[in-house]
Amino acid sequence: MPGFLQGAESDAAPASTGGAARSTRLVERDVEAPEVFQVSEPGLWDGRPSLGGVWAAHPDVTEPERVIIRNETNGKFVIGALFRKERETPGPKLQISSDAAAALDVLAGAPTQLNVVALRREEVPGEATAAPAQDAPGVDGGLGGPSDVSETALDPVTESAAAALDAAPAPATQPPAPAQAPAPKPAARALDKPFIQIGIFSIEQNAENTATAMRQAGMVPTVLKQSSSGKTFWRVVVGPAQTRAERSALLEKIKASGFTDAYAVTN
Repeated sequence: MPGFLQGAESDAAPASTGGAARSTRLVERDVEAPEVFQVSEPGLWDGRPSLGGVWAAHPDVTEPERVIIRNETNGKFVIGALFRKERETPGPKLQISSDAAAALDVLAGAPTQLNVVALRREEVPGEATAAPAQDAPGVDGGLGGPSDVSETALDPVTESAAAALDAAPAPATQPPAPAQAPAPKPAARALDKPFIQIGIFSIEQNAENTATAMRQAGMVPTVLKQSSSGKTFWRVVVGPAQTRAERSALLEKIKASGFTDAYAVTN
């Protein structure tokens, strides 16, 4: 205790506090959300290399999701994206990318029992941490043993004692301020335009043909039916990309397929 906080004369030995202060911090983790989406059925990788990283596609999907994909035959799992499968193809309804197949040890053209569950992020209490209790000094100035320390709870600070502490003169020298921890790095921001729009079509079949061409090129397109000013049209988009580099590679591949007017959009 600093000298300016000590009493002028006191015959009582200072009491020490037993125990340690504890604190709980919040951590963020993935939590499975089967009420949002869950299927357990055979999945297939058609053997072609696919762009977009780890993903799965299923016709029952209403909007893109973040999911955990499990191979129920060997226990392996991987986290990736989930998209809507727009066109029915022969074989299993569940389709996975080449990267997902590699992570799950799924062979090309071999249907494998997979479990796909949507994920949500939530904050939960982490492990409580305790500050170590300091040993009380012994009579000879060293660290006292158990018999040298009396463990009693401190009385609450009364208003008169608090006023006396406030009125006490400041010490001649101030202890050095503790070094500040470096500021945490900002979390990576999601792309404001993660999708690539292939085109807008007034005839649905033309949009479906374009989606088929994208699918044959190893991408997962989505056909969106929309209307404006009483007119119906169909948009074909690919995505979402997770990084700028992935979006650039996706756009370059689309333009190389002949769709030179493709550009990035929000959704």
